[in-house]
This record gives sequence, C-alpha cells and structure tokens, in this order.
Amino acid sequence: MTKEHILQEIKRTAKANDGMPLGRLRFLAETGIREADWLGKFWARWGDAIQEAGYSPNQLNAAYEIDFLLETYIGLIRELKKVPASGDLRLKAGNDPDFPSWKTFDRLGSKAEVVKRVLDYCRGRSGYEDVIAFCQQYSPRLSKNTEAATGKDSEGFVYLMKSGKFYKLGRSNAAGRREYELGIQLPERLKTVHVIRTDDPAGIEAYWHGRFEEKRKNGEWFDLGTAEVAAFKKRKFM
Repeated sequence: MTKEHILQEIKRTAKANDGMPLGRLRFLAETGIREADWLGKFWARWGDAIQEAGYSPNQLNAAYEIDFLLETYIGLIRELKKVPASGDLRLKAGNDPDFPSWKTFDRLGSKAEVVKRVLDYCRGRSGYEDVIAFCQQYSPRLSKNTEAATGKDSEGFVYLMKSGKFYKLGRSNAAGRREYELGIQLPERLKTVHVIRTDDPAGIEAYWHGRFEEKRKNGEWFDLGTAEVAAFKKRKFM
C-alpha cells in the first residue's frame, strides 16, 4: 500500500461525495484501506492525510454526515458485537480521539431510531449481514406509556458507595435500597457518596467501570482518589 495510492483514493472518494473528504471509517468501508495501512507510516492522524490530499481538515469537523455517523456506529457495533449503549459511546469517544463525541449521535434520533436507520442503511448494501443480525437482536426499551401501564420504569441509578478505604460502583433501580442490602453484609459502615440518575443504568455503569479500570481492586470495588470521586460527583444525570 503506497502513500500515493491512498491520496488518490482520498481524492476519488471526495469527488464522488460532492467534494467532501470521507471520515476514516467511511473511507475504510468505501476503499478497504485500513487505518493500519497509513497510521504511523505516512500520517499521525487522518486529518493530516486529508490535508496532504488538498482538503481542509475543517471540512471534516464542520459537520458529520449522516452516512459517516452510521458507518461509525456500525464500526462500534462490530467491535462490541452488539448495539452500543450510551455508555459505550461515551467510553469509545473518551478513548479514541478520532471517534465523534457521543452527543453527535443525537442527530440520528433515539436509540430505537438509530437502530432502524442502521438497518435501512445496511439492507441496501452487501457485506452488512453481521450488523443486521446484531440490530435484529436489539429490543427497544418500553415506551413511557407502556411503562406506565405495566408499572415498570426504565430509569435507575448508578451509585458510588464507600466502606473503609474502598469504593463500590454499581447500579440499582432504587436509590438507597442497595445501600441497605450491602450494609448488612459488610463489617464496616457503608456510606453512599453519590448517586447518578440515568435511563441507561447498565451502560452508564459500564462507562464508569471502564473509566476507573486501573483503580479496580475486585469486582465492583475500586481504590479511588479524590480526583476520581470528584469526577463522579459532578454528574447528576447521564
């Protein structure tokens, strides 16, 4: 794979896209040229390749195209082997500087609407059978009207509790109940440090577990410092 070939493909695909250079994930989907073919060999970041091809990196940053967002979302589906939760999007954006901000995906609508968009996009193309299968496994949350009728509530809590020098980070559908349940099992007094209300308890719990992974001691127990605790306490809803 030569540098000249990649530059030619950037120009070719940009011309076919009304003069707009493609993002790296959509470029991969269109050309088969992998990140490993250029990253660290010819350029340090995709924006540098775009610039050398004669385009402004700002053209990519000005607005993410819907197809680019869908391809990015599809890439994460394949990476996780499931439809991502909001916590997965936050975690990926925090760890990958080339991944769009998780808020950018709000342009695609609710999670159920995003999955429908992805299905519509994939069904019109070959090579997306795996993504279609993952999307078909997704079961959307109950609507608010359905929840009211069944007495169920999709909201829950992600909590941070402290016992001795260690912190427990978990989730529950009832604030306060988990403290009582755990408190009767621990030799030291258990104290709730902070609770984040969320409509995606599993996803937000996964986000904080990933963020504090280096501080993990055992299961949901972490040895956190003041900075980590302060970061968690800043959030009231996610």
